[in-house]
Amino acid sequence: MPFIQPAPDLPDPYQADTVLRGHLRRALPPDLLADIEPSLQAMGAMALAMRALSLQDRLAEPRHIPFDPWGKRVDRIEVTRVWREAERVAAERGLVAIPYEDAHGIHSRAHQFALVHLFHPGSDVYTCPLAMSDGAARTLLDSGNRALAERAVPRLVARDPERAWTSGQWMTESTGGSDVGRSTTEARLEEDGRWRLYGRKWFTSAAASPMALTLARPLGNPPGGKGLALFYVETRRPDGSPNGFTLNRLKDKLGTRKLPTGELDLDGMEATPVGQLRDGIRAMAPMLNVTRTWNAVTAASLLRHGLLLAWDYAGKREAFGAPLAQKPLYLDTLAGLEAEAQAAFHLAFHAVEWLGQVEHGAGDPALQRVITPLVKLTTARQAVAGCSELLECFGGAGYVEDTGLPVLLRDAQVLSIWEGTTDVLALETLKALGGCGFPAFRAHLEALLGEVRHRMLALPAAAARQVLDQAQARWPEVDEAGVRRFALTLGRTLGLALLVRQAQWALEQDRDAAPARAAFRFAAQGVDLTFHW
Repeated sequence: MPFIQPAPDLPDPYQADTVLRGHLRRALPPDLLADIEPSLQAMGAMALAMRALSLQDRLAEPRHIPFDPWGKRVDRIEVTRVWREAERVAAERGLVAIPYEDAHGIHSRAHQFALVHLFHPGSDVYTCPLAMSDGAARTLLDSGNRALAERAVPRLVARDPERAWTSGQWMTESTGGSDVGRSTTEARLEEDGRWRLYGRKWFTSAAASPMALTLARPLGNPPGGKGLALFYVETRRPDGSPNGFTLNRLKDKLGTRKLPTGELDLDGMEATPVGQLRDGIRAMAPMLNVTRTWNAVTAASLLRHGLLLAWDYAGKREAFGAPLAQKPLYLDTLAGLEAEAQAAFHLAFHAVEWLGQVEHGAGDPALQRVITPLVKLTTARQAVAGCSELLECFGGAGYVEDTGLPVLLRDAQVLSIWEGTTDVLALETLKALGGCGFPAFRAHLEALLGEVRHRMLALPAAAARQVLDQAQARWPEVDEAGVRRFALTLGRTLGLALLVRQAQWALEQDRDAAPARAAFRFAAQGVDLTFHW
């Protein structure tokens, strides 16, 4: 019989994820964890079923139907079977609803994102419209526009799939996604008293969503970001026809290929101002805090998914006379990936914690404006590098599409682009540090490190403090050329502090040294990138 290479099997994502379960045991009250654990166990089983469906439906992609059979322009999008199933699961399991139902108060976000962490890898990136729906709900509630909130938010947070809406987020134009102030879409108040939008949106993810929040410049407003206003649009009229837009095409992308991303021409799209007719970028800030947190959680989720497959593969694949699980070099590679994945997880759920705190008035919004972009940019880079390394762990099979492995890297690549590139977020972090002050950020990390008492953790805790000393000394002198390395250094230092905190808890509660080993390994792999040329 010829040798047949064994395929990796995905274990139950909740039961096998000791990092997720350890974090929840440390961060949540025991009675709350007991209350939500059945939903996490159910999502673990659902994630296995969705991954199987995703592999079966691997080649399916969304389809643009510009005309009906009689030549009427309809610009309808048919999504894939996985997306239709993900739509049902997401609504019924409350992936957007949970923080707005607020059954667990300040911990509601932790429950929501634990489910998202399990759901994402098998969803074919259905998390994208969910993230924007969550962000839209938060933005509309914070806007003070009661009429729009009452109309849209109950749909965005509905648990009935027949009633639930998702939202788009239309900011990117052909002038670019980062320099939003150059947007050219015009908003005109017309004779019938209604606002209508005219222009082109170059990159609209979740183009099949029934609503969106978008930026446009009211006629006569000045150039730049301050002249933009935030508008609410519903993409279809009551009769189902397009609301003043033409879908020119769906983008042909490297990854996220199940996600319908369109180029739209707006020619009189009826719209409603969300708030004031200026400062639209500022009005979208609540959305970005939410969507960047989703971005970080999905980055950590992809890494964990790939590692679960790689660890299973290591026990099955034999090479040079023994399973890979007995090969020190292979185990060393996985240990390095494990350290990065654990740091990414704790960074992502730190942003989750802060989101919940600020929403409940228990956290400093100025410090959140540092933590959220810092976490997003760091975890996105970890996901891209980590998924590339994970593919190599499977050898040639990692490069073959029908194994279902290359999609990990293709879908990870967008995470460092969506919601702000690494460079843009590094500049935002530096600006935010100017607002809250480096000493406030330093004090936050010192509080995390202050929980560390075990002598085994003295070395990685000292390493984090040393990098903080160097960064604080250099902070006033950081220029644009060095800001990316500076931000990544701060992100990795925060990741190390969080790893050490979790390791202290694991040693105390379970006498488990595995998180401590991850902290040591992460520190050894390099935290200070600031002054490396």
